Amino acid sequence: MPIIMNSVEILRKYWKHESFRPLQEDIIRSVLSGRDTLALMPTGGGKSICFQVPAMAKEGICIVVTPLIALMKDQVENLRARGIEAISIFSGMTKREIDIALDNCIYGQIKFLYLSPERLASDLVQERIRYMKVNLFAVDEAHCISQWGYDFRPSYLHVVVLRSLHPGIPFLALTATATAKVVDDIQTQLTFSNGHVLRKSFFRENLAYMAFEEEDKMGRMLRVIRKLGGSGIVYVRNRRETQEVARTLLNVGISADFYHAGLETPERARRQEAWMKNDTRIIVATNAFGMGIDKPDVRCVIHLDIPDSLEAYYQEAGRAGRDGKKAYAVLLYHQSDRDQLVKSHALSFPSINYIKQVYQQLANYYQLAYGAGEGLTLDFDVADFCGRYKLDVMATLSALKFLERDGWISVSETVYLPSRVKFEAGQTDLYKFQVENAIYDAIIKTILRSYGGAFDDFVPIREYELAKRLGKTRSTVIEMLEYLQKAEILTYLPQTDSPQLQFLRPRMDGKHLHIDSQYIHERKTTKQNQLHAVFAYLDGPACRSTQLLTYFDEDKSKPCGICDRCLVAHKNENTEDQLMVELVELLSDGPLTIDQLVLGLQSGDEATRLAFIRKRLDEGRLNVNGDKYYLK
Repeated sequence: MPIIMNSVEILRKYWKHESFRPLQEDIIRSVLSGRDTLALMPTGGGKSICFQVPAMAKEGICIVVTPLIALMKDQVENLRARGIEAISIFSGMTKREIDIALDNCIYGQIKFLYLSPERLASDLVQERIRYMKVNLFAVDEAHCISQWGYDFRPSYLHVVVLRSLHPGIPFLALTATATAKVVDDIQTQLTFSNGHVLRKSFFRENLAYMAFEEEDKMGRMLRVIRKLGGSGIVYVRNRRETQEVARTLLNVGISADFYHAGLETPERARRQEAWMKNDTRIIVATNAFGMGIDKPDVRCVIHLDIPDSLEAYYQEAGRAGRDGKKAYAVLLYHQSDRDQLVKSHALSFPSINYIKQVYQQLANYYQLAYGAGEGLTLDFDVADFCGRYKLDVMATLSALKFLERDGWISVSETVYLPSRVKFEAGQTDLYKFQVENAIYDAIIKTILRSYGGAFDDFVPIREYELAKRLGKTRSTVIEMLEYLQKAEILTYLPQTDSPQLQFLRPRMDGKHLHIDSQYIHERKTTKQNQLHAVFAYLDGPACRSTQLLTYFDEDKSKPCGICDRCLVAHKNENTEDQLMVELVELLSDGPLTIDQLVLGLQSGDEATRLAFIRKRLDEGRLNVNGDKYYLK
């Protein structure tokens, strides 16, 4: 497939940058040469440019697979704002909406098609992709395809089907976090034939990692935020904590707000925007916050709970200091946090019987008969489901993941879809209906004037705005739209802000419901190892940055000099230098007892002075005769 435009020209024309960041150009060159490529770039390293630029350089469409619906929408909007045609398909869209979108990719001028991995299980989607002129497959968050990774998604196993649809088209897999084992597994799962791994060091010279065992975590958090100033993120484990911590900050005069997946999407967007613009200084959030956000001036990321893997911690901590200026990643914990993490790990691996029980109760919840339900997609409220059957939420979420992995169901993240309409009646029939049903004439005309393209595609509408223009209540407008749908004048799809659950196979009885117990055992071992790595990071005496880099297989890194471990070591070195000066001076008048030495030395505490004396004895620089110490 010939290159139609120079990469740097594309970067300047559409992104207004004069040059690429480190490694971006190498990745783009590899992709343009037709090689399967795995790119490992730290959070904020500019991954999207690496597939967007080469896709623009060639004829045809780039298919991007990502699990993050919010990020998908943002990137589509950003591309459109640059004059580049892009479209996305994700859970929650109707079959007709998907059909229209896929047609546009085959016959229109679309350059980027963003897909959630669940969509690749659909025969319809696969068949339509076969007819597209594809120039590149980009797999974002590629670690999700590896069961050895920290965030394995069963739906990612469908990605490899793209290889059979367009055998000669290169894959670009991108991730910010992967160990050597995960790097190998990504290439295996995506059947790389001429693989090329390009890696940017995970070292962040401006980011100071700190980890403190602290009883008064709130007090320490406040001191850190006041001392550092600037914008920040505070990560907590659950939704209740987001509100409590935000309230604590507000009560002492620090501008703050909270964010979690339970808020309605427009409200989440409002709070995120206020923080991005620095109208809000500190955002307190669960790990639902931060993916795809590129805010350069974050001065601190504080964790008030222990993350369950170093991969997750590195990603979240890495949101600080993207402008290259000094920033801090501070982890505050105490023993109860460790205990909670161990308990959560146990709940993450429910028994086979529990998983089967969840499946049957799920089918009962939706009143599915045995043998029915295949392909059915429904809104899913996990809190209501667990409440009705008195199930533990964490154990149930884990059970759903194992059911998904074995191909029984598919569960998407929360997705906001605005209300949409599309006219089904032709112009002639519509005019006839308006004449015969004058009461609906005004709403039809208002939709046609306000929302262009409603004959060809589903267009987003706001019932509140329609009501305001028509001088009616919102409920009246909804009733009118529902009537127009019954009359087959248009299709009306009300807004939704719910996760979507799909039954991939007909309902099965317990005897024939196969659950892969060997896989669950392997996942449990992997997660256990990840947990041990987190505890080793907290307890290890070495430089924090060096520990993280070693975990990601960068074994030859030097101490960063700015983390808490390095600062303590540096302070101890300075103390030892001063103690040596004092020791020489004390012993210049003759030998002294151990008590006289400890009392005579001025630097450090008593334990530090004793350790210093023992070290000098071991080195042979200090000798003892009876109870008297003297310099050699």
